[in-house]
Amino acid sequence: MSMINEIITQPRRVTSSFRVFQPKLMQGGNYIREGHDSTKSTWLLFTPETPDSAGDLARFLNIFSSHGVNLSHIESRSSARRPGYEFMVECLHGSGDFGAALQDLKKNVGYLNIISRNYKDNRSAVPWFPRRIRDLDRFANQILSYGAELDSDHPGFTDPEYRARRKYFADIAYNYKHGQPLPHVDYTKEEVATWGVVFRKLTELYPTHACKEHNHVFPLLIENCGYREDNIPQLEDVSNFLKDCTGFTLRPVAGLLSSRDFLAGLAFRVFHSTQYIRHHSRPLYTPEPDVCHELLGHAPLFADPAFAQFSQEIGLASLGAPDDYIEKLATCFWFTVEFGLCRQEGKLKAFGAGLLSSFGELQYCLSDKPELLEFLPEVTGVQKYPITEYQPIYFVANSFEDAKEKMIKFAQTIPRDFAVRYNPYTQSIDILDSAKQMKDLLRDLHQEMEFLLNTMDKM
Repeated sequence: MSMINEIITQPRRVTSSFRVFQPKLMQGGNYIREGHDSTKSTWLLFTPETPDSAGDLARFLNIFSSHGVNLSHIESRSSARRPGYEFMVECLHGSGDFGAALQDLKKNVGYLNIISRNYKDNRSAVPWFPRRIRDLDRFANQILSYGAELDSDHPGFTDPEYRARRKYFADIAYNYKHGQPLPHVDYTKEEVATWGVVFRKLTELYPTHACKEHNHVFPLLIENCGYREDNIPQLEDVSNFLKDCTGFTLRPVAGLLSSRDFLAGLAFRVFHSTQYIRHHSRPLYTPEPDVCHELLGHAPLFADPAFAQFSQEIGLASLGAPDDYIEKLATCFWFTVEFGLCRQEGKLKAFGAGLLSSFGELQYCLSDKPELLEFLPEVTGVQKYPITEYQPIYFVANSFEDAKEKMIKFAQTIPRDFAVRYNPYTQSIDILDSAKQMKDLLRDLHQEMEFLLNTMDKM
């Protein structure tokens, strides 16, 4: 069977580095799902009942000490919610009577927010989410599967050299921290040849099958990032290019993240990307995301401002959302960023990375075989889908701007007691849940409006 026929007939499933479901990590894996900063700690954010009272910190610390609760992080800062300051502490589980300490704390604070991975055990808790971009380090290695380990049906399972290379790539991702340069990778001749097969087949289809935004950016990637049949681009070069275009950056990841963690990265315009490549024996098939999927499928669209904003809106909507809404948002991601279609000049075009990195499905999705539905988040988010074969249903967006506006409206239906806003200056998430914050935001908007009006007067 030729490679072309194989990819057309062989079920192919390559997606981004997340799954809606959560498979169990293989025994003996190098990377574990649960870490110190996940289910083993709870963050508390609170303000004193009376602002700027002397000795507040000592009084609060005494509450935790009297109940034997250990703190691994203590931080004081100006409060965005009330006059004065607020405290943020990280409480380690398994030490003392946390419940009793929490009850005593509630009697002495003006505001209290509980942020925890164990939110199901506490109805007043908000699911933990990163507030600063460096907080992504906390879950980057809590992968669900793959990394250096392979399932028995993986094409490279019995290849010791391939397994060693996978461990090499997994170790790079495992040791990476925010702010560091992305490590340069020396790909082998065999890996470059595999990339070349995929690159050549897909670039033949892009002019007729890919959306105009992808086709606009792709030549720029060739010019600026070394996209060639005989060269695998470096993540650092692509990340810097995307940052200059839309502020999006790439971050290496060893395997699949949970839906909640993966989507949280998008809120910061960070895309978790693999660096390893599929096995050379089947260059047009892969059971998992690889560097071909990330750089040929995803990267070009993250350079488009409208698509970048749409992707970030999905991420922002996920922060602090209940589990059932996380599943809906992840499903919306699946049917758009992964397998989305759009109408351009009266014709269907592909913009999903799972399509743009699959020679077979890129042809199939524009045929008369699948069913096409309009993208509506409330409908799309509950649609079931297969993960081991081509999609029987695709959702079609009128434009990225239209999809973004629909996602913003859908996010307003998520039951949470606060709104979130990304602050690009500090690369942090502002939680909007007080009148003072609303006034500050309105003041910023007023300044922007004044700037626009002054600019228009000069035209």
